Amino acid sequence: MKFFYHINNNFEAGCDEAGRGSLSGPVVAAAVIFKKNYRNKWINDSKQLNVKQREELRLIIEKEAISWAVAFVSEKTIDKINILNASILAMHQALDALKMIPDFILVDGNRFKPYKNIPFETIIGGDAKYLSIAAASILAKTHRDEYMIKLHEEFPEYDWKNNKGYPTPNHRKALVKFGITPHHRKSYNLIPPIQTKLDL
Repeated sequence: MKFFYHINNNFEAGCDEAGRGSLSGPVVAAAVIFKKNYRNKWINDSKQLNVKQREELRLIIEKEAISWAVAFVSEKTIDKINILNASILAMHQALDALKMIPDFILVDGNRFKPYKNIPFETIIGGDAKYLSIAAASILAKTHRDEYMIKLHEEFPEYDWKNNKGYPTPNHRKALVKFGITPHHRKSYNLIPPIQTKLDL
């Protein structure tokens, strides 16, 4: 896979998030800055990697990036400001936590809000095109998965260690049987109207 870099920038931060479609837990964003012309042929969109690959690359990224940061925005905030705004807030918070100010920001997707007057570009499918965004997708995914596995220990009925809060059939069945938890996003359609106890 060929990854691109904006050649005029010395400190380019890639941003991505994980957990937008989940029914529970936080949305997590990461920001990553590599040295100019950094290369790693294994880094890819996190969705194209298996668990073992993501975990191994997480360690490499955290070691070899010039700077990286991860930020969590809670389900309560998601319910208050909606998932789009919460995702952008998480990316801003990740950028805040970097140890240097980037001179350009690359964002996966097509929505973002200006950050400290730093120029930025949104790229649909950017995690498959830009190395820094791909790395951010890996960090956001692995840090969020780790968090959801810990939550599973408190609420094993919902199978979060496997579904990470996403709307799988087992997760939906648990919602009908056990109800919602403090970690569920109340603004989401947690139990579709057509699903009842008889349906499940």
